[in-house]
Amino acid sequence: MELRQMRYYVAVAEELHFGRAAAHLHISTPTLSQQIKQVEREIGTPLLIRHSRGVELTVAGKVFLDHATCTIAAAERALTETRRTAGLGEPQLRLGLLNGVPGWLPAALENLASQRSPGCKITPVAGTTAEQLAMLASGDVDLALIRTPATLPTATTVKHLAEEELGVLLTATHPLAAGTEITLAQLRAHELIWINRAAAPDFYDDAIHRLGGLRISPTTMSHSQLRSALLVRRDAITLGSRRAADDDVLWRPIEGSPLHARYAAAWRTDSRNPVLHALLVSPGLTPVRKRVVDL
Repeated sequence: MELRQMRYYVAVAEELHFGRAAAHLHISTPTLSQQIKQVEREIGTPLLIRHSRGVELTVAGKVFLDHATCTIAAAERALTETRRTAGLGEPQLRLGLLNGVPGWLPAALENLASQRSPGCKITPVAGTTAEQLAMLASGDVDLALIRTPATLPTATTVKHLAEEELGVLLTATHPLAAGTEITLAQLRAHELIWINRAAAPDFYDDAIHRLGGLRISPTTMSHSQLRSALLVRRDAITLGSRRAADDDVLWRPIEGSPLHARYAAAWRTDSRNPVLHALLVSPGLTPVRKRVVDL
């Protein structure tokens, strides 16, 4: 039995619900359920009683919860005290926080790194895809989140993690707001305010190629500024995910769904960072399309 499985069980026992525990752990509910069943098979008795409202602990499950909690705490103390005795500094992962990335993705990586390297320090370093890759090449970040396609520095490993559909963002008063879908012809007829190409050159060129013939505004914005720009230039549009939509700024899909943002983790192949290795090497990142990162 692995410490990871004990942590999974403790999360379920605390939440008394597989769905909530899976969301907290940033893994899928089926994966969590499978791991708990494996623990029960190894012990030889049910630990949980499953019903439609959630779960409750059996008598054996309560005993295992007490011991699992103590075991996890003891393992964390062992790591901390051994490192201190050896004169090692606090383990740290400098995580490149990509501008505009869905918030759940870096949160999932941070949570998993903390699970696999208890007591580690996660230091977020913000930047665009181009900035993340430059910091990775210079050794200023250990793990970079980027949008692909992207030209990678030498000796870099990349793994795709997730993707989301990009559509059109526009104000509620825009002429195209009445429609439920934006055609390419409609898209090309309106001024597009978007990111600076230097922020992610390959991603930018790929998107423009897929959409073709766009009226690109000379005004460029960072991801965080695009929504605000529309409220000033109400006749313009931009590209983004439905996450940016609200009562004032609407999201509409593009006909045929030609554009997606694909997010990937990148790291130096020769990195010796122990937190990075614990996070990535065993068993490794699994590419996903949904809001889950299974390790």
